[in-house]
Amino acid sequence: MRAGGLGVLLGFFAGLCIAQEWPKQKPIQLIVGFAPGSSTDIVARLVQPKLAEALGQAVVVENRPGAGSNIASQQVKRAAPDGYTLLITSVAFAVNPSLYANAGYEPFADFVPVALGPSTPNIITVNPAVPANNLRELIELAKKQPLSYASSGIGTTTHLSMERIKTAAKVDITHVPYQPAQAVGAAVAGHTQISSTSMPPAVQQVKGGRVRAIAVTSAQRSAALPEVPTVNEQGFSGFDDLTWFGFFAPAGTPPAVVARLNAEINRALEAPDTKERLAQQGFDWKRNTSAEFAAFLRDEVTKWARAVKESGAKAD
Repeated sequence: MRAGGLGVLLGFFAGLCIAQEWPKQKPIQLIVGFAPGSSTDIVARLVQPKLAEALGQAVVVENRPGAGSNIASQQVKRAAPDGYTLLITSVAFAVNPSLYANAGYEPFADFVPVALGPSTPNIITVNPAVPANNLRELIELAKKQPLSYASSGIGTTTHLSMERIKTAAKVDITHVPYQPAQAVGAAVAGHTQISSTSMPPAVQQVKGGRVRAIAVTSAQRSAALPEVPTVNEQGFSGFDDLTWFGFFAPAGTPPAVVARLNAEINRALEAPDTKERLAQQGFDWKRNTSAEFAAFLRDEVTKWARAVKESGAKAD
């Protein structure tokens, strides 16, 4: 047998052994690319207990924020492909290879897409003292006086969505990047007049009257805040910008392990209590396979590479 064929055969049997023993050997780590309290962290902690129960093994959440989730991605990229270390991150995973001169990973060469988690529209909110009740009024105000907006970080879809609005409206609003969990708080405190974030950190702030919602960036209104109009409804077109969350394993993880993880993550997300909590936070989700997630990811990498180029955004 040729050396190459022998290597493939040995790899197959090694993967088969891992799949047969998994997940009995040790706890499973969910490495979260963002800080506690972020939308990514919320998703991880919703899935964690149900995944642990289904697999009969401890599942530990570890937050490794930094460099727009690149630090976590690089950590998981280097992990053994045995199903015991998973990355949970956001759409930043698809954006960063275009945003950074060197993100430190390649989405398809270094990872296996396991399951696409929930998604959420981005939402534009303002401090209650800002005299604007809709997007058009906010744009007119920005033409008269300096305004700033907080986002969940350079190159996030919350940043790129607002930059797209600025370009379409031909208006200048200063960008101030924050960590995802703190971005809406900047508008609450008045450090910036505006925030552009995903829905989960903002929903309760809007309901509590601490910020006023101006627009959502999805094609349809969000069921969590149905009274808030879309960007498209307010004189613009072509907006369907989402922040999504996904589970990834290091390249080389046995297909049987990936399939089991996909099934259990889907089962955790479709549990009635989880679905209710997701809806309350402004998340949307539907069951998907690893292959479907991979196809979706290819489209997202292309889409956001174009958006980064057009906005001129750079993280380095």
